[in-house]
This record gives sequence, structure tokens and C-alpha cells, in this order.
Amino acid sequence: MKIKNYGSERQRPNPYAITSQREILALLRSIEKKRQLIRMMAHGEADAIVTSILEVDIHNDAVIIDCAPDASLNQRIINANKVSFETTLDKIRILFSSTQVTSCLKDDRPAFRIAIPASLVRLQRREFYRINTPIASPVRCIISLPNDGTENVVTAVLQDISGGGIAIFDDSRTLNNTIGHIYKNCKITLPGIGVITTSLVVVNFQEQVLFNDKKRRRIACTFMDMPNSMLNMVQRYIGKLERELNAKRQGLD
Repeated sequence: MKIKNYGSERQRPNPYAITSQREILALLRSIEKKRQLIRMMAHGEADAIVTSILEVDIHNDAVIIDCAPDASLNQRIINANKVSFETTLDKIRILFSSTQVTSCLKDDRPAFRIAIPASLVRLQRREFYRINTPIASPVRCIISLPNDGTENVVTAVLQDISGGGIAIFDDSRTLNNTIGHIYKNCKITLPGIGVITTSLVVVNFQEQVLFNDKKRRRIACTFMDMPNSMLNMVQRYIGKLERELNAKRQGLD
């Protein structure tokens, strides 16, 4: 899958990224030592397995990862242009990726090998309540896409919202879904509440297969640098949705 990058040529710093090799190695070794399960995904989430780190080999710049029992699935992962990894460590989400996965042997058994990642994304697990937004009256987010000095916009429909972020549908398939990518000055219109402006950080994405076999891309984002006044607007909107949902359940709507 090719992703068109609409970000500025100057790379934006990711506040959640870890680039210190010492910290990266410490996290990877902790994941290995605690035998944390890792979700390994290729081609969006079309090919996914639950695996674990078998060894962090600093001398050969390698992370050895257990592979699947299905040889054809393993080959599809090896052939993928990008493979994403997601796990948790002490209630912290850890995300990283690799553009090259190769096969190897570990203790005479098949395994995967990737280079030690140059960066990891570490996210505090959000304890916010998430609620789906109405299908009948969609909530929309306007995202600016700087491009060659001009500014285009994409309007994305929200799937859900929480006090920590949103999930949107990228039906136009024009958004950069790279984990850690930042979209600035996004505007979200909350019906009955008002408009909030915030930066969004991509933390996850997946390809959802609909009943008619069509695919829909879902991108999850966290809010970044949101003022308390706008966070209060989000909480008010969530409360409004909860009241409407409760009214429907009780047959009062």
C-alpha cells in the first residue's frame, strides 16, 4: 500500500517517539523478558498474528520474533512493504514497525528477523470512555493537508470519540496513516456543542471489511495540545450522546 505524504518537507517531531537506542533496547529487552504478547500486522490488518520476541541481538542489530505455524502467512508478512507491531508493557502501549522482515532460524526453529527499530512510540494507556458517534447525523473532522505551499482539506467522518482522541474513516484514502504522524489544526464540529480545534496524532489504523466485501480504512488518533476549554466541550458532547442513548434504551426518545 502506497501512502501519499501530505506533511511538510520538514519532519515534525513526534512527542510520543523514543529515539534513544539505550531506551529502545531496554524496552525491547523488557518485552522479551516478560514474554509480552505482540500483535504483528501486515497489509493493514489483513495479515495479523500474535507473537513474541525471542531475542534482542544487539551485536547483529536484530530482533528475533516468533513466526506463525502457517507458512503462507509467514511468506506474506515477509513480502509486505511494512509490518507493524503493537504490545503493552506495564500498561503502556508500545508501537513500532519494520520495512523489512526476513526469515531465520532460532534454536533450529523458523523465526522472523527485523533490524532493531530506530524509534518506538510509547503511549500511556488511555482510561477514557469511548462512545460511537451517530450514524444518522455524522460528526465530521476537517483535516488540513499542506501540499507544495497550498493547503487542501479532507473531511473525515468520526466512528467514535473519547476524552483522549477519535477514530475516523478515511474513505478518500488520502490521509497518511503512519503511526506517529501529526495533523495540526484539525477542526471537529460537535453537534449542539460547538467546534473544537486540535492536533491529532495517528496511533493505529486498520482495514475494515464490510458485509459487501468493500474495505474501509479506520484511523485512530489521540488529541495533542488540546486546551482544557475544548476538552470540556468533548466531555459535554460525550455526556450528551450518553443521555440520548439512555433515552432510546428507556423508550423515552
